[in-house]
Amino acid sequence: MSAAATPDTAPHVPVLLRPLMRAINPVSGVWLDGTFGAGGYTRALLAAGASRVIAVDRDPLAFRMAAGWADGYGDRLQMVEGLFSRLDEYGQDLDGVVLDIGVSSMQLDQAERGFSFMRDGPLDMRMAQAGESAADIVNTADEAALADILFHYGEERASRRIARAILRARAEAPITTTLRLAEIVEGCLPRPKPGQTHPATRTFQALRVAVNDEYGELVSGLEAAERALKPGGKLAVVTFHSIEDRIVKRFLIDRSGGGGRANRYAPQPEEVAPQFTLPTKKAIGPDADELAENPRARSAKLRVGIRTDAPPGQSDRKALGLPQVKRER
Repeated sequence: MSAAATPDTAPHVPVLLRPLMRAINPVSGVWLDGTFGAGGYTRALLAAGASRVIAVDRDPLAFRMAAGWADGYGDRLQMVEGLFSRLDEYGQDLDGVVLDIGVSSMQLDQAERGFSFMRDGPLDMRMAQAGESAADIVNTADEAALADILFHYGEERASRRIARAILRARAEAPITTTLRLAEIVEGCLPRPKPGQTHPATRTFQALRVAVNDEYGELVSGLEAAERALKPGGKLAVVTFHSIEDRIVKRFLIDRSGGGGRANRYAPQPEEVAPQFTLPTKKAIGPDADELAENPRARSAKLRVGIRTDAPPGQSDRKALGLPQVKRER
């Protein structure tokens, strides 16, 4: 049986796949999957009727892992190594764009990538496997910058305490492994109660976001999708953290004409035609079956917008809730 006939054989089933496919059906024409990963969304789109999918990922590993099945789709599948913030360079007049924000399970599963505090490995976290690593940040950033990264990118309330502990530890020896960093963070926080997340969860999230500029990429990706979609084209975004969801929510509400004024005494802004309509203003979450199958889905949220024929707009990143962290490079 060909690869094209077995979309359910992907090594990792993406979160919210069923509700996402229900929200965007019917599927036809050309779609772009901006976070290809293990290929789950791409395969589902092709199986549902997309004539072609442009699959984008910054991680070259994603395409090496797809080598065994991608050829089965022929010219219906186009793979592009790149950033989804530039997706409008890879396709125009698209019928749909799908984005699954954050780290993929295949990255977490590989200790050598340094994303997980559950496995010992080099403190890396680079999705594109190039540029500044988490170890670079941990060992060179000053205390204030580290604390800001942990607080604004990871919502870590003990950010200053952890930053001080990191500086004390690195004075003895560079922090180069995931387990050493996890141990430093654990030493700063109370032992978690049953059912609570690991103490290092927020710290690792914050460093990963900083290494990969994830929040900046997200805003740029939403803007690029707006430029690339044809009228009637659908944008579907899955997020896992409150900051990501806040950015997507505010972007879609603003672009659908529901942004309003932060200050009621400010001058009435010039009325602009909305760039999106929203099938629902509420985020879509996992159903009971998915939660039973995959507890990781509990924090996932899906938001969908449908492109109008209005010209693309301009974004106020601060108003979208994009954390502002300054750091000397």
